[in-house]
Amino acid sequence: MTARTQAQRDAMTIEIGYALVSAAVLAGVTFAAVAAPPYLLGAPAVWTRVATVVGCVLAPLVFVVRVVHVLWRYRGAPGTQPNGPGRHD
Repeated sequence: MTARTQAQRDAMTIEIGYALVSAAVLAGVTFAAVAAPPYLLGAPAVWTRVATVVGCVLAPLVFVVRVVHVLWRYRGAPGTQPNGPGRHD
């Protein structure tokens, strides 16, 4: 197994950071989208509690799925970067 270059290590660090930040934002939006409507519409306490619990279950699930999706797509192998201007793969 060959050692990774500094550029490869930096790229993986950036990708991990992107995965974590985007997953946190998406999980927060998911929680807010599920839990907020009953509060805003003045629903009974039972429905607000149910919505909060469902939001608390979905948010971590969305977080994990997003992180796995982003890192699975990246894989860190040379040549897996998408083509961009000036790149000819």
